[in-house]
Amino acid sequence: MKILVTGGAGFIGSHIVDQLLAAGHAPVVVDDLSTGSRANLPKAVPFYKADVCDREALETVFKKEQPEVVCHQAAQMSVSRSVNEPSFDAQVNIMGLLSTLEQSQQSGVKRFVFASSGGVLYGEATEPASELHPANPISPYGISKWTGEQYLRFFTREHGLETVALRYANVYGPRQNPHGEAGVVAIFCQRMLRGEGTRINGDGKYIRDYVYVEDVARANVLALTETLPSTHVAFNVGTGVPVDVNELAERLHGLTSQALRDAGRSTTVPQPEYGPPRAGDLRSNLVDATLLKQSYGWSDRTQIDSGLKTTVKWFAEQAGI
Repeated sequence: MKILVTGGAGFIGSHIVDQLLAAGHAPVVVDDLSTGSRANLPKAVPFYKADVCDREALETVFKKEQPEVVCHQAAQMSVSRSVNEPSFDAQVNIMGLLSTLEQSQQSGVKRFVFASSGGVLYGEATEPASELHPANPISPYGISKWTGEQYLRFFTREHGLETVALRYANVYGPRQNPHGEAGVVAIFCQRMLRGEGTRINGDGKYIRDYVYVEDVARANVLALTETLPSTHVAFNVGTGVPVDVNELAERLHGLTSQALRDAGRSTTVPQPEYGPPRAGDLRSNLVDATLLKQSYGWSDRTQIDSGLKTTVKWFAEQAGI
């Protein structure tokens, strides 16, 4: 099956492409490379450097490739940037989505899978929130993801397009971009391996649900290819396991220090410092992925200890350690 992956050269998108190829599908990638990299993709994968907000460029791709299914990963991912630049967030996360949905509908696409976010959609959640938990986004990023889900419902109702919203928890793993403010695991890995200082926002007692990228990619492949329980459905993708930033930093400090010792490096990894709280951050957010598990047998195969170890190893290799 030919599957268009927007944001396919990025962190999550490139892992989806890998798994689609392994399953015998034919992925096509659109990415503006603002955070992704062509190096994340096999050379044989058709690639178009384009912004999803560029309607003419998207139309050209859809006409040439005629995808059967679309996997929309392209997004502005920073909560703090959405707080500081809400109009930019809406331009990418709402208008970019709409451009892709409209092209999908006009091109006869059968199914559209959207990267939503349980990590911001439910607001404060001290217990794992199911898909029935009321939406309560407090940041423009969360608002744009919730708005996107309403547009999915509209295109299903008006045009018969099958739509799936995958509500990710906090995704981490190899290829995550350590630049900017999104992706605390990637930021800590890179800086700690360099022996540079790291900063924890506020008191660090921010509880998150960390899910490994390959598990997230597998959820996407299932949503793209398996029979859906209804023409529009939302699935949480997470572990439900609470980990706060202090605990995460401690684990990464140990793993990066060990990686440096194993490589014969004398670099000392400084302990993190504490800075002011970051605007828009929730105190606690956890998701319940029972529906996805029951529907498709999905599971979070990679537990956080092994996932962090693999991630640190990848960042060390990228740094030549």
